[in-house]
Amino acid sequence: MRTKRPKTITFVIPCYNSAAYMDACIESILGGGRDVEIIIVDDGSTKDDTPEKADEWAEAHPDVIKVIHQENAGHGGAVMAGLRAATGIYFKVVDSDDWLDHTSRDLLMAKLRGFIAGDNLVDLVVCNYVYEHIQTGSQRVIHYRRALPTNKIISWDEVGIFGPGQNILMHSAIYRTQVLRDSGLELPKHTFYVDNIFVYVPLPYVKTLHYLPVNLYRYFIGREDQSVNEPVQLGRLDQQMRVTKALVDAYVLPDEIPSKRLARYMEGFLALIIAASSMFAVIRADDEALEMRRQMWANLYAKDVKMAKRLGRHPLVLASNLSSSTGRRLSVRLYRLAQRLYRFS
Repeated sequence: MRTKRPKTITFVIPCYNSAAYMDACIESILGGGRDVEIIIVDDGSTKDDTPEKADEWAEAHPDVIKVIHQENAGHGGAVMAGLRAATGIYFKVVDSDDWLDHTSRDLLMAKLRGFIAGDNLVDLVVCNYVYEHIQTGSQRVIHYRRALPTNKIISWDEVGIFGPGQNILMHSAIYRTQVLRDSGLELPKHTFYVDNIFVYVPLPYVKTLHYLPVNLYRYFIGREDQSVNEPVQLGRLDQQMRVTKALVDAYVLPDEIPSKRLARYMEGFLALIIAASSMFAVIRADDEALEMRRQMWANLYAKDVKMAKRLGRHPLVLASNLSSSTGRRLSVRLYRLAQRLYRFS
């Protein structure tokens, strides 16, 4: 009996009341070939016809598309459901309001097929992503030049220095599925911003990387109810702090990370998350928010005093934790300047 070949890659699309825009996302992936697996996770949608649309897509493309219907578990719960069901050798999450560039998708597929054919399974492939800003009509490409050699299989010891805005995010990462599973990745339910856990926790399990410099992922930004919009983030500060704690709890830096360059990168990433959490608490400035910030630092010191002191000296963390009222106002001004420069919300 002929053994069925595994799919090259699984694309998971978490959908929660996504009927207005999910079609464009699915269509952008579909042309990747029959060795693509698309898993649509209907995460308890009740306000529109997302469940029916998902089933229609699966009926039209049964060899490519699967659907999971589940009670609402949040973005992390949807991603984990997709990971448990994935049969692809590689794994990527595409949010239902985002999409993939067709040409870049085809180049990625050719690269992955080459890795598989050559029995050389790279653990993490990194591609560029593009901010598509609805309010201004502008685009901003996030690339990894100088941080990662292009079109070359490397180890962590060959990476360069990651510049501002060059963090490896869910938008840019294509993990080998088994790496995610081996890492013991678990994403909390009913929590936003878990994409930071998704990219961070598996990193020490990655032995080989490849940077394919194509503008693959198109990240839609600027909708009023979007999770990265500042008023939404301020209202969900407790969830931001939950994610920050998960990152702090994951590893003692740099002691538990064998590669010095990987440890440096992970420390910089964690410093960014701590700085963001501090900044949102300062902007809210109510007693509850400031108590959450205090507890964040208590957790960090409880984890490892040496690590806490190292992170406390990081420039981003210092700038977001100025103690005086004048210092806090300065922190907010610097944050507003970064918003204008980078248009990240």
